Amino acid sequence: METDEIEEKHSSDSNELGRIQDYVLKSLLSEGSRGSVSRVWKARHRESGQIVALKQIQLSKLTRSLKNCLDCEVNFLSSVNHPNIIRLLGVFEAEGSIFLILEFCAGGNLGAYVRNHGRVQECIAKRFMQQIAAGLEVLHSHLIIHRDLKPENILLSSSDGDALLKIADFGLSRILHPDTFAETVCGSPLYMAPEILQFQKYDEKVDMWSIGAILFELLNGYPPFHGRTSVQLLQNIKESSYLPFSQLVLSELHPTCVDLCSRLLSVNPETRMSFDEFHEHDFLEIQKVER
Repeated sequence: METDEIEEKHSSDSNELGRIQDYVLKSLLSEGSRGSVSRVWKARHRESGQIVALKQIQLSKLTRSLKNCLDCEVNFLSSVNHPNIIRLLGVFEAEGSIFLILEFCAGGNLGAYVRNHGRVQECIAKRFMQQIAAGLEVLHSHLIIHRDLKPENILLSSSDGDALLKIADFGLSRILHPDTFAETVCGSPLYMAPEILQFQKYDEKVDMWSIGAILFELLNGYPPFHGRTSVQLLQNIKESSYLPFSQLVLSELHPTCVDLCSRLLSVNPETRMSFDEFHEHDFLEIQKVER
């Protein structure tokens, strides 16, 4: 957001960055890399005092593909109300941008949680995965692939021990019907499925790879694969004959946990776990009901 895009503050509130329509901007929560089309602000509604997250998308930077993703994001979030999906409260347009009014999650994101707490115990990883699975079930039922699942896009409702996890940032999401494929290269490399890194066609199983990378990071405190470039990252993925678990961690894990992580992080998408297999896996201990 350029400085002339919002009304400059005229109050003595030192925490006020500016104003846009009915909202006072309190702080910048996240900003993409150079050239990014969106920013997220913590904001307060002037009259009610409600704290929200305002996601600003600059219209001038939207390509046709990103416009389609934005339409998918708004349509999907407008149609769901689930505790493990970030809630959309409203949409408005101002100053050359679209603003999504989203619930504010005071607990920050899962990436910051891991950085602050280090690797988590298996029981906590299980609880987190159960909640992510519940959110993914909603996506799956709407034929939505997220394409940018990573710890930074999993938010915590609060800083309490019983905080709810919420899948957020659907800016790269799209509808993908069964037996069809997508081709757009998008996502965050450390959590990006190898078929995307190889510029191949892909299906909904790219989200399952990302979930596997998140589970691995929760258990170990670091992502499963690294590389200074995407090419090096892909090479490291393809050359690894086993997941680089810390031996200390591995000795403490239940076999079902290791099995889940390994099958999610299968390099070959044909042998990689599907959503249904993930949801029904013994590690998650989700009560089987008719779906």
